[in-house]
Amino acid sequence: MAEGVDHREAETGPAYRRVRPAQAGRFVFASPHSGDLYPDDMQAAQGLAETSLRSAEDALVDRLIAPGANLGAVLVLGRAGRAYVDLNRDPRDLDPLLIDGLDGQPGSARSQAGYGVIPRLCGDGQPLYDRRLPLAEAQARIAARHAPYHRALAEEMEAARARAGEAVLVDWHSMPARATQGVGGARGPDVVLGDRHGSSCSAELTRRLRRSFEALGWRVALNRPYAGGWTTQSWGRPEDGFHAVQVELNRALYLDEATLQPGAGWSRCARGVERVIADLLAEPA
Repeated sequence: MAEGVDHREAETGPAYRRVRPAQAGRFVFASPHSGDLYPDDMQAAQGLAETSLRSAEDALVDRLIAPGANLGAVLVLGRAGRAYVDLNRDPRDLDPLLIDGLDGQPGSARSQAGYGVIPRLCGDGQPLYDRRLPLAEAQARIAARHAPYHRALAEEMEAARARAGEAVLVDWHSMPARATQGVGGARGPDVVLGDRHGSSCSAELTRRLRRSFEALGWRVALNRPYAGGWTTQSWGRPEDGFHAVQVELNRALYLDEATLQPGAGWSRCARGVERVIADLLAEPA
């Protein structure tokens, strides 16, 4: 770590952790799914295995991107577990099969599949609950965890644009190795960049990220199967000075998916991600 670089202000609460460098620039790094807090009021299904409960988490992504704060990126890191509330979903995306009191609202295709803002299913497809949730309970959960996270993210995006004339959000995620496997179980891409098919950020930002990851020897795909979620869609407004791109890292690169602990490739992956971050923050995108 370079002398004099690590002057940072950190703020931690139940909804998010925020790290703001003294010399912040235009970049904001977010990790909405690396949280692992599951409050007692969740009341998940009796006997649900912890491995199922946590199977949708982007475990350890917050650690992978931590070097960004030493180079001028603000970090906004979700702390609530994804199974409790999904911070990368529209807060209105409620699941009528899970939540009682929606008065016949059909819900989106995503929520009908079990993955709305309050998920009904674990990442591995197991039911999260053996009960239905009252609407008031769902709304209270969103107000306590989802809303504060997005207020913090909005504050940092607005501040970055005020400082630098534009703000650049990099929304960091991970993807199960099985999600991108090809025919015969062949390993899929190591990284998927999602820029909403070119609409959420400058083409140069996407190109720079792609070049940096490919320089590591990693295989990079664009927008398939992940084009960018609700956060990327909300903040991807280049015409207003807000750029957003989603980065999905293959968990096979760094994670033991059975234990959610660093895998055999952790050190190599961490060095690679740090190099990409350094390349990205070295000059304006």
